[in-house]
Order: sequence, then C-alpha cells, then structure tokens
Amino acid sequence: MLDYYPILLIFPLIGAAICGLVGRRLSHGLIAAIGCGSVFLSFLVTLLAFVELLGLPPESRLIQTHLFTWIESGDFVSNAAFLLDPLSAVMMLVVTGVGFLIHVYSVEYMRGESGFYRYFAYINLFIFMMSVLVLADNYLLMFVGWEGVGLCSYLLIGYYFDTREAGDAAKKAFVVNRIGDVGFILGVLLIFRTFGSVDYLVVFEEVVSRFPVAETGLGVLGAITLLLFVGATGKSAQIPLYIWLPDAMAGPTPVSALIHAATMVTAGVYMIARSSALYSRAPETMTVVAVIGLLTALLAALIAVAQRDIKKVLAYSTVSQLGYMFLAVGVGAFGAGIFHLYTHAFFKALLFLGSGSVILAMHHEQDMLRMGGLKKYLPVTWATMGIATLAIAGIPPLAGFFSKDGILWNALSSPHGSVWYWVVGTLVAALTAFYMARLMFLTFYGKERFREEGGHGHSDSHHGEEHHGEPREPSALITGPLLILAVLSAVGGLIGLPAWLGPNYFERFLEPAFRHAYHPEAGHGVHNYSLEIGLTIVILALAIGGILLAYRAFIRRPE
Repeated sequence: MLDYYPILLIFPLIGAAICGLVGRRLSHGLIAAIGCGSVFLSFLVTLLAFVELLGLPPESRLIQTHLFTWIESGDFVSNAAFLLDPLSAVMMLVVTGVGFLIHVYSVEYMRGESGFYRYFAYINLFIFMMSVLVLADNYLLMFVGWEGVGLCSYLLIGYYFDTREAGDAAKKAFVVNRIGDVGFILGVLLIFRTFGSVDYLVVFEEVVSRFPVAETGLGVLGAITLLLFVGATGKSAQIPLYIWLPDAMAGPTPVSALIHAATMVTAGVYMIARSSALYSRAPETMTVVAVIGLLTALLAALIAVAQRDIKKVLAYSTVSQLGYMFLAVGVGAFGAGIFHLYTHAFFKALLFLGSGSVILAMHHEQDMLRMGGLKKYLPVTWATMGIATLAIAGIPPLAGFFSKDGILWNALSSPHGSVWYWVVGTLVAALTAFYMARLMFLTFYGKERFREEGGHGHSDSHHGEEHHGEPREPSALITGPLLILAVLSAVGGLIGLPAWLGPNYFERFLEPAFRHAYHPEAGHGVHNYSLEIGLTIVILALAIGGILLAYRAFIRRPE
C-alpha cells in the first residue's frame, strides 16, 4: 500500500466531480453514498498506509512518490510529487477519519436541502484539496492545496448564498485569507531564491549544511519564516487575521466542524511543523510565533466568555486553541503542537457536531439564553458534549489534558520558553474551563427557557422546521458520529503521556519528521519531574476552579 498511497487523493475528487456535475439528477441517497463512500475509501487507504509505516524502522519512514514534472522553467523545477512520513500520516488520519464522520453526520443534518448535491460536491473537493496540502512534497504544491481549501471554505461558508450574512462571511473569509496568502507566496519565492529549490527535502538539507547553528539577528531565514507565518496567521486565524473565523459560523454546522475545527484552520500549524528545519534556526521568528499564539489564545478566550450564540463560543474557542498550538511550535515543541492539533480535532469536532444536534432539536435556535434544561431531552448529546467539554478543559484522563499539559510544560522548560508563557497559558486554561462549563450549564441545565420565549432566533439553515414541539434527540446518523468522537476524545491522549507518567509514543513516532530541526542546548540538566507534577496540579486546580465558578454563576446563583 505504501507504493500506491496517492490513490487516496482520487476518491474524493471523483466524488466531488460526480456530485457536482450530475448530482442534480441523482437521489439524495445516492449522493450521500458517493460523498461518504469516497471519503471512507480515502480513510481506509490512509489507515493501511499508516499501519505499514509503523512497521518500518524509524529512519525508513519516509516514502516519496513522484508522479510527473509539473513546472520546468530555466533553473526552476517543481514536481507533482507526494511525501508520506509520520507527520503527513497523522494529519491524513485526522483529515479523512474525522472528515468521514462529519460526512455521515451531514447526511441527516442537510436532509431536505435543495442544494444537497452541491454541498457534497464542495465538501468532497475540500477533502481532496486538504489531502494535496498535507501530502505535497514541496512548497509550491502545498500552495495549490492551500489555495484550494481557501476556495472550498468560501463555497461552504457561503452555502446559503441567498442570505446576506452567509455571503458577507464567505467574502470576508476569502479576502482575509488572500492577505495571508500574499505572505506565503512571497516566502516560497524567497525559499527558491535562497536555496534554488522548493522541494522540502532539498531545502532542509541545504538549511542544515548552510546554517549549522541558529541565525543571530533577523537574516534570510527570519525573513522566510516571517513571510510564511503571515500565511499561517490568515489560514489559522491568529491576530490580526482571526476576524474571519467567528463570522464563518454562517455556514452549515457540519462545515464549522470540518473546516473550522478539525482540518483547514490547522494548516498553518502543520506548515510550521513541516518547516521545523527553518523555524528552529530563526529564534526571532519563534518568539513572534509564540507571542502571537499566546495573545490570540488569551484574547479569543476572553471574547468567548461573553458570547450568547452556541456556535460563536466554539468559534472563539477554536481561535484560542489554535493559539495554544502556535505557542507550542513557537517554543520549538513541534511534536506537542501536532499532538494538540490531533486531540483538538476530536473534541472540537464533537462540540460542533453536538451543538448542531442541539440546534436541530431547538428548531435552529442558537442563543444559549433561550435554551436550558435540555439534558433530559438530549441525553446522548449531553453526555458526549460533556466528555468533550471536560477534554478541552484539560481534565484527566481525557485527551485534552495530556496535549495541553505538554504545551504548557514546554512553554516553561523549553530553551525558547518563558515563565510568562506558562502564566498566561495557564490563565487561558482556566478561562477555557469557565466558558465551556458556561456553555454546558446554559444549554443543558437550569430552567427550560425556550418555553418562555416566543420566537426562534438566528439560524444557520433553511430547513424551515417551524413546528415547535418538544426537543428530541436526532437520528443515529447524528448521534453515531458523536459517540465515536466521544470515545476518541476520552482515550485519544493516552498515546502521548507526560514524562512522569510514561512514554510519549506520539512524539516518538513523529521524531523522524523533525530530524532536520535545530535543537539548542537546553541547559536545564536532569528533567525535573517533581516540578512538572506540581505545575500540572496547579493547572488542574485552576481548570476545576473555572468549572466551579461557572457552576456558581449559572446554576447556584444565576441571578
């Protein structure tokens, strides 16, 4: 399978072509089968390739597949070629695995839509473009996928194109991402100007030979990495280009789960991790990445505390968690950043899909102040969202605890780290626990406020279900993906234990992908297990404190 893994790209592309070109003449059942089946086949190929990759010795876990010479002009050569290594394999498991669950969920959520075929054409095309971005073996082909997911996000956010809100949100996402992309393409051009190639392995080998130690001052590596980072701030919604992501909630809820939680918005983090050879030798850029990530995490967490729209809370939460990932890669903990990307995909996709279940049950009401008391009507949604909430709050032994703990420890102990990074990061962890507990309490506990309100507020849909009966749990096509994601959110972190608990298999598996990175002398001597345990207890106490504060404010003393 390792020789043929690029076939995983073909399935969603074929699915997008069929749904887009002849979907209008096909039944909804057939469109759903083609849309979901194509992504499932991609996931199957990815899983088989991943298992085979695990069986290889670490130094051999790098499979290049050259298809054809794409561009040849003078000294410039760019190939249509793909690279499968531990980093791209993990990303592809997230893209196709979580993507498949969201496709299944979409079958029920989008049922009855006149644009059903159009939706599946767009979402299949998105999976194809994201796969190109991840598997590309050079920066130019990555840029094709980068622009492709930007186009698909425009189409999906603006799915309800006949509403002003969706149209404006789609245009805003498109324009803001183009601003970032100018930086990205300038960075790629400077890479070619400096190293004579845009192929990852050629560039990284050149970097290692020409820059055996990190740059002092802002040199050519600093310029390249800052330009690439401008692209990352657009795609991954960091200050100042984060403004498009909350508005993108105007698209259907499954789109929010796929693009704005699990896959597209993590592209910037993936790109920096992929470019670890460059970033690890540009300490000034590393500081910029860490500080921007930390400030974004704090700002978005503070905004999330005051939101009433259930999807807007989750949107700002996504921006905040992406900030954590940038903090990790900014202090050189590339493995920890990718680990949080991996765990975040599970619990944030689950939160978005769970919010969609609530929105369906509430006949497309999204204001949490008009909900309350839904626990008895939606027991599966309540339980699964509860697991995801505890995971994102960092409560052990759920997935978010291990990945967030790893980031905060590295923020303090890394050679690029700082006490201030840890202090602000820990404050964000407490805020996260507070606003997520607030979401759960306002939605599922207390008075049934939806009985008091006359109308139903903002909607992300045209379903037009205006029968205001009792809220009820949606079908198994909705709850099934929720249950699978709940299991992954619960146990997904156990492969990345902190040093004081056991081996971190996740980061050990990723090591070959970061072999070109520069590792400065830590100068900290022996690993301080007692300090790490003590700090973990402090973080956990603050997270529990945030949950208890939300309980007091919204359950015990709501007045």
